[in-house]
Amino acid sequence: MTKRSLALSTDLYELTMAAGYFVNDVRATATFELFVRDLPPHRAYLIVGGLDQALAYLETLRFTDEDIAYVHRLPAFRGVPQAFFDHLRTLRFSGEVWAIPEGTPAFNNEPLLRVTAPILEAQLVETALLATINFQTMIASKASRVVTAAAGRSVIEFGSRRAHGTEAALYAARAAYIGGCVGTSNVEAGLRFGIPTVGTIAHSWVMSFDE
Repeated sequence: MTKRSLALSTDLYELTMAAGYFVNDVRATATFELFVRDLPPHRAYLIVGGLDQALAYLETLRFTDEDIAYVHRLPAFRGVPQAFFDHLRTLRFSGEVWAIPEGTPAFNNEPLLRVTAPILEAQLVETALLATINFQTMIASKASRVVTAAAGRSVIEFGSRRAHGTEAALYAARAAYIGGCVGTSNVEAGLRFGIPTVGTIAHSWVMSFDE
């Protein structure tokens, strides 16, 4: 995958709120919790996934010069002082994280992830953390239910070609493995995460031979 900055993997209003905190000198420490309010009937638990990627995001969060120049040009930031953009240049996540370990069952109204940080930082990371934890937890939970229904028979993750892009395919394979699948068809997931890779053959292979 192409290496890219993830600082702008957020909603615009997270950035405008951050600017508002900065301009108004709001420096309070805030705690944000990620949890699911209600679960569908007959789905009494979740399997937590995505924590490793969430922590990596927080540890490497940086605004590049290109990121800052783009934000500076947006109409929503007209009139925001230069000091805010200078602050983004040096911003690093300095907060604390509490989380349920990956692969652990969790339940509704139980925090999967808790971030405590200066409110500007905690606000900025909300969108990316939600996307990361929500997606992998969803896949891990679905995989767990399929594995349970298989009643001891091996289940293999084979969803890359129907995923919402290659990155989603990679992390879906990881989450499915957390949820109990014994292998994946995704070769990159095998390389990056040590997941056993397995496969079959395509219809085109069969059709390529006369007998």
